[in-house]
Amino acid sequence: MKILSITLLCFLSLSSAVMAQDDKKQESKFTNALVNESSPYLLMHAHNPVNWYPWNEDTLALARKEDKPIFLSIGYSSCHWCHVMERESFLDEEIANFLNEHYICIKVDREERPDVDEIYMQALMEIKRGGGGWPLSMFMTPDAKPFFGGTYWPARDGDRNASVGFLTVIQKIEEHYRKNRQLVEKDAETVTSRTRTSMLGLVSDSGTTFQRSWIKDCVSELESTFDPRFGGFRFSVSDPKVPKFPEPPNLFFLIDQLKRAEDRSSDRSKKLEKMLITTCEGMMKGGIYDHLGGGFHRYSVDRYWRIPHFEKMLYDNGQLATVYAEVYELTGREEFKNVVDGICGFIERELVADNGGIYSSLDAESEGVEGKFYRWELDEIKSALDEVEYELFAAIYGLNKPPNFEDKYYAPQLSKRMQEHASERSLSLSELENKLRPIRRTLFDIREKRIRPLLDTKILAAWNGLMIRGLADAGRILDNNKYTQMAANAAEFVLNEMVNDEGRLFRTHTDGKSKLNAYVIDHACMVNGLIGLHMANGDQKWLDAAVRLQKKQDELFWDSKNKGYFYTSKDHEVLIARTKRTRDGVMPSGNSLAAENLLYLGRQLKNEGYVERSKSTILSTSAMLTRIPYAATRMLPSVEEFLNDK
Repeated sequence: MKILSITLLCFLSLSSAVMAQDDKKQESKFTNALVNESSPYLLMHAHNPVNWYPWNEDTLALARKEDKPIFLSIGYSSCHWCHVMERESFLDEEIANFLNEHYICIKVDREERPDVDEIYMQALMEIKRGGGGWPLSMFMTPDAKPFFGGTYWPARDGDRNASVGFLTVIQKIEEHYRKNRQLVEKDAETVTSRTRTSMLGLVSDSGTTFQRSWIKDCVSELESTFDPRFGGFRFSVSDPKVPKFPEPPNLFFLIDQLKRAEDRSSDRSKKLEKMLITTCEGMMKGGIYDHLGGGFHRYSVDRYWRIPHFEKMLYDNGQLATVYAEVYELTGREEFKNVVDGICGFIERELVADNGGIYSSLDAESEGVEGKFYRWELDEIKSALDEVEYELFAAIYGLNKPPNFEDKYYAPQLSKRMQEHASERSLSLSELENKLRPIRRTLFDIREKRIRPLLDTKILAAWNGLMIRGLADAGRILDNNKYTQMAANAAEFVLNEMVNDEGRLFRTHTDGKSKLNAYVIDHACMVNGLIGLHMANGDQKWLDAAVRLQKKQDELFWDSKNKGYFYTSKDHEVLIARTKRTRDGVMPSGNSLAAENLLYLGRQLKNEGYVERSKSTILSTSAMLTRIPYAATRMLPSVEEFLNDK
């Protein structure tokens, strides 16, 4: 397929640029339509000189009426390169004037509209024949059919060593669109068709039986991609700077397999335990974990978990609270319990709203510099501590080695397990922690006086559901009622403020207003969180609330023909495709969680209808499970339940 001319593609290709930070900040005298939005990310762009519009039917109708191509920019509030592109390009009046004259410009918060993001990210992968990322920059016909796209572009040719800048991109795209309209529309039809086919192709034909091979093949694949030194999966020995993500669904699968093992000393169990424990140890030692403030950053930019991309996301920490609580229960090791306490403490201190709901994320940058809030210069730490304190902290957190961040700064991290540090000093782990706690507190208090990263105050139903489950599991396993109560408070908020009189769940809540119909992931995560609360304290009200949301999910999302759940509701806005998400990524898919939820509800309530629907949900993805079972690791524990029922 030729998407655009070869000449144009070559001209617009971006050279590999070293993406250094730009901290220019401009004041703006402009206001655009985003000023009426509630998303903190959209509001950040409400005073750009670019005449942004939100994604809605009125905007799409305007594009058709004015017969202008659409420039779609998708990002999120904690996205570092989204901020960079705003500062470099969207605050630039020359660029803004050209966009305003020749395009209808739409800005989308991917966390509010994951359906729009998924479709156009898939379109980008069809165009580029490769990966995507954010900011997502897509050029579309007036009827929203994509024909060219990219991610981040610097503002002008030569900036950041790039051969082509964004100003040139938009000029050449406009010229090509104007002179070759029929070719562009043909390309757009092709991209749209391929996007639709690719997305619908993720939905598998249903099979009839559960296969033990799904479990075996998944274990084999995880073993083949496992990093035996530092933990995690899908790493590269040849390129240690390939990013590494926590991937909680993989860890849930390993935990489930170990809990089911009849012989924990078998070779198979030892392999499973090595993958699980090495990964959890690697993450909690590295800089991806915030050793001063608790909680995990989104991912590591290297194989070693050393330097993170510094944003902190609720969905990661919710799942990892459960993971580390479960691993603590499996091993009894206090180090894992301490991580759970660190996560929950971070959530309580920095993300819990006064109303009990839980905010979405903290930005990666402050003062326009990525990681500035979290990094340290050596002299800064030396001046804050006395000699004994410094020597202890430096030895344990790597300050006696060369700087590990940008050749000048330190991101504190452990060179070995805390228990090993304690043993070397003939101390118990608790004794060493008692020595370190006031030192960390001193540095934490200094850090708190810095200019803080942006807080995204959206309250998302799905992400709250994951954190409710994490807090409930932490409360149950650690016997800490405070965590259980935090989970209950968040659940009460969502049920009272994000569900309308007809029982309809909303996706997002900001500044006292709930809006946007929920997706299946919102329902599935909230049902799962309510189940976690029921497991934690046995209160029937949580089970009743889970049933109500599950019934609404069945009504709005169930595919009566092919089984399983669509991502969007039956009355949702019509987009390029109505898809099902069956693959687990960093977050579980709605179908994986639905299978788990239905099985729990069915057995608690002795409702065979729920059990059968769980079975149908799993089997609707049987072709995928047969080909690539490791793509749905969060679904496989439910598969095990049915296999063990035989």
